[in-house]
Amino acid sequence: MTSTSTPPGLARFNDLEEHAAFAALHEACASTAWARRLLAARPYATPESLYLASDAAMADLTGADLEEAMAGHPPIGRPRPGDPTSAREQSGMAGAAEGLKAEMLELNLAYQEKFGHVFLICATGRTGEEMRDAVKERIGNAPGQEREIVRTELGKINRIRLARLVEAD
Repeated sequence: MTSTSTPPGLARFNDLEEHAAFAALHEACASTAWARRLLAARPYATPESLYLASDAAMADLTGADLEEAMAGHPPIGRPRPGDPTSAREQSGMAGAAEGLKAEMLELNLAYQEKFGHVFLICATGRTGEEMRDAVKERIGNAPGQEREIVRTELGKINRIRLARLVEAD
């Protein structure tokens, strides 16, 4: 059992059966290595300790682990049907003009052609125009530079998703 001073949502996460906790983590981030590392460090005393563990696990992911994590993300502007998390995170594209959506589709395809994976950005709170401008800026990056930006963006996404998991009452 976890301490009574642990926030209720975090206490629930700490007390989950291993398979249920793994499933919850894997839903937040598709990297098996990341989820296993966070699972192994339970219980967490504070949400911040969980976020710091997430950051450390993200920093240690191999290229293959990053590929696995990225595969869990749909392209910007095209959330998977029935995926409320992606739809919520990408809401800045939901009301975008058709021209912007078409431009984003072209940019996504060009980015994927160059880097071999979807354009990944922490879309929460960003407008469609901001996401378009970001892909335009980042498509000129060298692959190694872009890989580290993706790692940072994944870390931001993971923190937001973990907060939703453990900070609710």
